[in-house]
Amino acid sequence: MSCSACVGKITEALEHEPWVRFANIALLTQSAVVEYEGEHDAKDLTTIIEDIGYEASVEKVVQLPPVAAAAPRAAVDVWKASLSIEGMTCSACVSTINDALSTSAWMKSVDVNLITNSATVVFEDKVHLDDILLAIDDIGYGVKLNDIKPLGKDQDQDNRRTVLLRIDGMYCEHCPARVAEALEHLSQPVSIEQSPTMSKPILSISYTPNAPEFTIRDILTAISAADLALEVAVYHPPSITERAAQMHARIRQRILYRVVLAVVVAIPTFIIGIVFMSLVPSSNPGRRYLAQKLRGVTRAEWALLIMATPIYFFGADVFHRRTIKELQSLWGRRSPVPVLRRFYRFGSMDMLLSFGTTIAYVSSIVDLVIKSTSPASTSMTGDSTYFDSVVFLTMFLLIGRLIEAYSRAKTGEAVTTLSKLRPKEALLVSPKERSQEGSGTQSVNVDLIDSGDVVRVVHGGSPPWDGTLLEGEGEFDESSLTGESRPVKKTTGDPIYAGTINKIIEAVQEGQARRAPIERVADVLTSYFVPVVTLIAIVTWLTWLSLGLSGALPISYLDVAVGGWSFWSLQFAIAVFVIACPCGIGLAAPTALFVGGGLAAQHGILVKGGGEAFQEASGLDIIVFDKTGTLTQGSEPTITDHQILTVGDALWDEQAVFGVLGALEQDSSHPLGKAIVGLCKSKDISGLDAKSVEEIAGKGMKGSFDMAKSSRTVEVLVGNEALMADYGIAFDSTACSTLDSWKTQAKSVVLVAARELPEGSWTPLAILAATDPLRPEARDVVEAITRQGIQVWMLSGDNPTTASAVGASVGIPPSRIIGGVLPQQKADKIKYLQTSQPPSSHPHPHRHFLNLFRSRTQPAKRRTRAIVAMLGDGINDSPALAAADVSIAIGSGSDIAISASSFVLVNSDLRTLLTLIRLSRAVFQRVKFNFAWALVYNLAALPIAAGVLYPVRIAGGGHVRLDPVWASLAMALSSSSVGEWEALRHSRRLDESLVNRGS
Repeated sequence: MSCSACVGKITEALEHEPWVRFANIALLTQSAVVEYEGEHDAKDLTTIIEDIGYEASVEKVVQLPPVAAAAPRAAVDVWKASLSIEGMTCSACVSTINDALSTSAWMKSVDVNLITNSATVVFEDKVHLDDILLAIDDIGYGVKLNDIKPLGKDQDQDNRRTVLLRIDGMYCEHCPARVAEALEHLSQPVSIEQSPTMSKPILSISYTPNAPEFTIRDILTAISAADLALEVAVYHPPSITERAAQMHARIRQRILYRVVLAVVVAIPTFIIGIVFMSLVPSSNPGRRYLAQKLRGVTRAEWALLIMATPIYFFGADVFHRRTIKELQSLWGRRSPVPVLRRFYRFGSMDMLLSFGTTIAYVSSIVDLVIKSTSPASTSMTGDSTYFDSVVFLTMFLLIGRLIEAYSRAKTGEAVTTLSKLRPKEALLVSPKERSQEGSGTQSVNVDLIDSGDVVRVVHGGSPPWDGTLLEGEGEFDESSLTGESRPVKKTTGDPIYAGTINKIIEAVQEGQARRAPIERVADVLTSYFVPVVTLIAIVTWLTWLSLGLSGALPISYLDVAVGGWSFWSLQFAIAVFVIACPCGIGLAAPTALFVGGGLAAQHGILVKGGGEAFQEASGLDIIVFDKTGTLTQGSEPTITDHQILTVGDALWDEQAVFGVLGALEQDSSHPLGKAIVGLCKSKDISGLDAKSVEEIAGKGMKGSFDMAKSSRTVEVLVGNEALMADYGIAFDSTACSTLDSWKTQAKSVVLVAARELPEGSWTPLAILAATDPLRPEARDVVEAITRQGIQVWMLSGDNPTTASAVGASVGIPPSRIIGGVLPQQKADKIKYLQTSQPPSSHPHPHRHFLNLFRSRTQPAKRRTRAIVAMLGDGINDSPALAAADVSIAIGSGSDIAISASSFVLVNSDLRTLLTLIRLSRAVFQRVKFNFAWALVYNLAALPIAAGVLYPVRIAGGGHVRLDPVWASLAMALSSSSVGEWEALRHSRRLDESLVNRGS
């Protein structure tokens, strides 16, 4: 089978038989699944297939259960596939892929991500997977399946585990059979999803773990025992981000080779085609030598032919291949594009370049053939070939494509970074030794751990997988889940999580996949530019041809020696194509990004999201701040206030109070406990000797002491208000007022009380307050952002009371503060703000321009919703950063937060955020100017290229006409001029005074 026609032919032949219920043919796997009536033999199926010219063999036959006993078939079988797509260069590619896939009734959703070169599709019936891959391949893009999984299946089915195994050491064609035989003898059934081969030794299996009786370790042991030469290990295929990085590298390398070729050829082309043939005097010996004819063609034209040919076939070949694919997709029998639309909206920059270079090259070849086979002519006033245009066109667009390839920032190895944070090894506990402390453990790779296994987590270690604590107790760092830095105490029966690995990986992946790709203005313009320019060129050619053939033009106009009016008028049409290639449009965004990225770096901003991030940041409506580490400094808390409540008490003076505090907290790992110990050390007070110390989970500490002053034994409590309430300890109104005051200042409070044992009454001893200090510039920055008409919100994993207090401290309204949210919920809140909040009422200079081009390719809702930026620093912020339109990370934050961001504030100063906002607007303003300049340049040059000034005579009797050489030079000026915008450095003062001005 070679194409979808083969699939249709085989399907039709099989389903034509009344005893065949259905046939699913897979082109990419060269296989078929057929359900048929039992009275027939499978060999009948192969006979049918062989009769229509294909070869077939029966691989497996499975008898189905009786219809009455069969499980009811699901009404809808929905699957989700993750794909890597190679060859996407702009949002026009995204739209093309979306259009190709979205027309099918069984397609649920399509999310194409330009940055990661990937797509996530949700569709009905797994048999349509081949149709999806084939549809993408048909429109000219490389595609590879990364992952596919069912949606909406019963959770019981999730107990099965699918694993990829790499088997090294296979030395003959019988090795895969030996592996399959080894799996058949296991105590539990193992399904082979994909058999290994000599060329691809990857085995895909599916099984149900039943630890400790049956695990992945038993499977690996069985395969290794089948042949001593076999070495088997769990295989992890490249992730989407890894494949995207590989694709980007290949694309850059491919373009770089062609740029080098084009530049090397362009230098002699410029010297011969422009300098010698147009700029130097006609008496110059070099020009006279190049103007000499060989077989009717000048030496210069022969030289330009030799130089243009490799550029056309080996430099611009990427554009020609894509153009052919686009035309096949547009006009093929399977094209979903309405016939009328095929005429008024088609093409891309690739197609326009291909058209321009092809017409110029082919017409020049025809011109050379005619000249070399015709008698010498004396009426020619100049060369009529366009070989130099071919070289210059290709070189300038390739340079623009190379700049774009380098300036498009990589999204970062967010998911890979998360996975690397998980432990590589785990201590597996033997079933027989589980109750024996310190024995019966072995270190195994975490890939060999199965559901039901028991592992030992050493003190200070991290769990390799999510699980349940069976024995003992301990504190686990769940900051990646909750955003809280304090360890969480776990006891027997509590669930524990692998922290950074948990479901944040999936949240980041989906957030990146669902980010709406920014529609490039250049590609939207080009989609209409191509048909318009094509129409102008055709009209130009027909107009001059009809005027010439009808005799309306003087015979003196005909200044070519060959081709007559047809060839003479064709030169105007070719000039239109040459001058109209929108190289300047293509270079507008990359050059602005390059200079803008350099300016950003000078002001402590790392641009990771490329031009798309600059474009969105220029029109922000909402900025969402994380609390800890973003609005606050994120350092260890410090005791800012303390008050001794037993002044005058001989037993509980300051020395005694801080002595018991230091003793209770000296071994504590809690941040507040460490802060208290630090305060005691600063007062040079050593801790007393405690008789006993007990930790009260989530509330505080309790201990007993023998007091030397009174020879009494006392019990001391230190903790939060909940702990004091549990013991019925009441503080007077003055202390409560002080506590309330501290809490409204976003401070965490600690209370201390004591009593004499055995049954003395509780006496409040002291109250303390600790805080993670706010960044000193936070309030000024929030006020400056608000003055610009941008809403400021805050998301925090902290409790709502603390979050509200911090928000109020920096000037955020209470209605825009959301506390107590987990990482996945943060991403949901970002999406909620995107869909529920209207755009800012504050007039924005770019909003109309942004909406104009979004309206072509994005839903109407996209044009009316708010553009949201997220500013965070922690691992727990990464899902929200991935979901936001613009993601900004604090440079002092975690690697994963930085990986998921569009911008990184390297110096961690929030005032840099104001610089970023203004710089983004300046960059996008320059992009608009570049686009306008390139368009005006093209639109002004098009009439001249079409010959509207040709009747005007100049000195020497010539006519005003855009010679092909000068057309190429004009195009070059249009392209290069968009990169000259150093004035931005002087017209925009990007300094920290923005905080004071709020502009």
